[in-house]
Amino acid sequence: MLISTNWLRDYVDSGLSAEELGDLLTMAGLELEGIERVGSDLRGVVVGQVLEASLHPNADRLTVCKVDLASGEPVQIVCGAPNVGVGQKVAVATVGTTLMLPSREDPAELIAVEIKNSTLRGVVSVGMICAEDELGLGDDHDGIVVLDDSATIGQPFSAYLANRGQLMSDAVLDLAITPNRPDATSHIGVARDVAALTNLPLRIPEIPSIEAGGEAAELIAVEIEDPDGCPRYVAMVVRGLKVGPSPEWLRARLKAIGVRPISNVVDATNFVLHEFGQPLHAFDYDLIAGQKVIVRRSTKGEAITTLDDEKRELPEGTLLICDAEKPIAVAGVMGGANSQVSATTTNILLESACFEPVSIRKASKALGMQTDASYRFERGVDPTGQVRAAIRVAELIASMAGGEIVSGIVDANPRPHVPQTVTLRPNRVSRILGAHVPMDDITRLLNAIGFEVCADEASALDAFAESAMREEGAVAAAKEASEAGSCVTIPPFRPDIEREIDVIEEVARLWGFDRIPSPTTTPVPLIPAGDTPEAKLLDNVRHRLQGLGFSEVYTNSLVPKETAERFAAASWTGSETQTVETLNPISQEMSAMRPCLLPGLLGVVAYNQARGSESLRMMEFGHVYARSASSFELVPGYREHTSLVLGMTGVAEKKGWNVASRATDFFDLKGVVEHVLGALGVLEINQTPSTEPDALTAYRLELHVGKKRIGVIARVSDELAASHDLRTPLFVAELNADLLAEVAHRDGPSRYQPISRFPAVDRDLAVVVPDSQPVGPMLATIRQTAGALLQSVRVFDVFRGESIEGERKSVAFALRFLADRTLRDEDVDGRIRKVVSALEREFGAELRA
Repeated sequence: MLISTNWLRDYVDSGLSAEELGDLLTMAGLELEGIERVGSDLRGVVVGQVLEASLHPNADRLTVCKVDLASGEPVQIVCGAPNVGVGQKVAVATVGTTLMLPSREDPAELIAVEIKNSTLRGVVSVGMICAEDELGLGDDHDGIVVLDDSATIGQPFSAYLANRGQLMSDAVLDLAITPNRPDATSHIGVARDVAALTNLPLRIPEIPSIEAGGEAAELIAVEIEDPDGCPRYVAMVVRGLKVGPSPEWLRARLKAIGVRPISNVVDATNFVLHEFGQPLHAFDYDLIAGQKVIVRRSTKGEAITTLDDEKRELPEGTLLICDAEKPIAVAGVMGGANSQVSATTTNILLESACFEPVSIRKASKALGMQTDASYRFERGVDPTGQVRAAIRVAELIASMAGGEIVSGIVDANPRPHVPQTVTLRPNRVSRILGAHVPMDDITRLLNAIGFEVCADEASALDAFAESAMREEGAVAAAKEASEAGSCVTIPPFRPDIEREIDVIEEVARLWGFDRIPSPTTTPVPLIPAGDTPEAKLLDNVRHRLQGLGFSEVYTNSLVPKETAERFAAASWTGSETQTVETLNPISQEMSAMRPCLLPGLLGVVAYNQARGSESLRMMEFGHVYARSASSFELVPGYREHTSLVLGMTGVAEKKGWNVASRATDFFDLKGVVEHVLGALGVLEINQTPSTEPDALTAYRLELHVGKKRIGVIARVSDELAASHDLRTPLFVAELNADLLAEVAHRDGPSRYQPISRFPAVDRDLAVVVPDSQPVGPMLATIRQTAGALLQSVRVFDVFRGESIEGERKSVAFALRFLADRTLRDEDVDGRIRKVVSALEREFGAELRA
């Protein structure tokens, strides 16, 4: 939620800086996410008057001007604008002024340019006479800005604008509004909190009273077929207006908070939306068939073309605004193109309604349309604020567009708001907060944010609460239970307040959490919490990886649906499955649960590489999600597990005086994975390589323990790397951490094992196999065939050359045998013969002499 500090001052002038306001609001529950500086203070730009203007001697399109700045002798400025003339009052950027000007390479990009003395075609120019776009006032660059007679020569240009109600610089607060605070989705809503926190008066625009009925009721009829979906609908008519641009003050207000000005009518509705938090809509009155508005649910197959020129099929039951013939708006979301205000519109119908939040939320999500209106209706608007907002916007439009407000108002109100009250016990406030808050303070703070507090017994209750703070145990509790309290009426714009504890929370945040004392003692549970064995194992893995130089990252478990579908490939996740979509996504970028951790890792690597970090080692532990046919899951139909992803890229070893630089390769990561598995006691691993590329990987190695697939190691495909702008090959591995914990050996702490007193027997074995034959399966066969005496086996040489005919290679293995006795040659020879036979049988290997 963007809040302009300039705009906020219209309702409460706190005198605080943007940073101070942000801190104040954050402590009161409206968290500041950032501050954006908008516009320029135009320091160095002054009002000048053109005394002389003559053609440049060496350029047909330039004019040499003498300009009076009321600071001594007139200055000479060369100007290229065609409309410059003698006697004009103009805005002059003096030498040393910094302006934000369009870049020559990209006009849409603004760059800081300092104005200096210059020579243009042999004529000295001291300063610059400015056009509209050069001052940040608009996009016009066809000529210089010519000021009116109210401008004073030598006056700062910012002062001239301020006198006209134009403030060029602004600080915009980006506030994180929680769903329970719909009142804070407007400038007046935020100003209400500021006024309460600073003990200053709140200035709300005065709205005249207009009686229901009148001529407006003769011009438009309102029929609500679904009062549950629309408990109130207010309509007004403004006729004889002229649609055109809004005045500059209004355009500046909207642009500061990121709203694009459109026309005086539309801008007025947007202004009041951000002022009061009440969405409004303007229809072209002459396009409404039968001069009738009907609020109803859509039927099967209905469609509407909305203001964004998209034809949308409407889910059955969508709340609609219709005329006598057709739908003209999706209620609370967006208007229809068939009734929109255009340049030819002269009469408008203003809508100010209250819609049930769930209906609007369902329609917005189903149609994929998030608008400023739906954002507020989904959270709940003030059910009593429709008339006030309608009159406010009608007056603004009439003042800007020259129209006439038709007398009277149509107010269809089938579900009138009933004020809600709760009982607030001062003693309860004190016991919950652990501090005595005077009743006067409670009343003042609650009144400041729109609550009404009965004050007839306030002093007696206050004295009772103060004494109760000194009571102990059951006595105080008994007194609290029997205590009478003050009646508090909840304002209609606070639908989140339902119980006494909600009111106490309001008192706490406004009185100040920092004023609540810390307890002198804190109860400690008798049984300390402990980690599960699985958690301890994974923590051990985390520490080992950190020791190997891996940095732990955390990424979002919500991803776009397209990303989830792309990364749910069976080659990576181990099984073909449907992705898990969220029913009520925050945005399209967060509409599905991640099926694996790879997309998050890719984003982190790309982010770091773009900022100059080339050699990266990343890891992440996190939950991944998939659809499941099993009914034995924690949530039937879905499964989730903890996954571990690793990524390595860049330089593995930097160049040194005795070593050459080496890039990270697949085997670096494979070694890390084997180290992790070895630390968990998982030694019998079946490795299945695949050199067939797919959408995610260039090649990969699948890892199994028995029949359980525990993960995959791979190099990211060139296509996937290019889509993330990766600069170096990325090697990744993803392991099922839950399965790792399940198959890990848990023999307790490590035990000392003495070195064998008997000598080992080493044998080298070289075989010739097809060049495409992976070595992993051969190693597994050797381990299975050689038996229990085999202590280790490793590859120590791979050879291709003229002595090896055809597309074949020689692979040499080093085998070590060991026992609790002295081995003889015949103990080992028989096992070697079995290994050779198995390699010949399974892989077509030939023993190399």
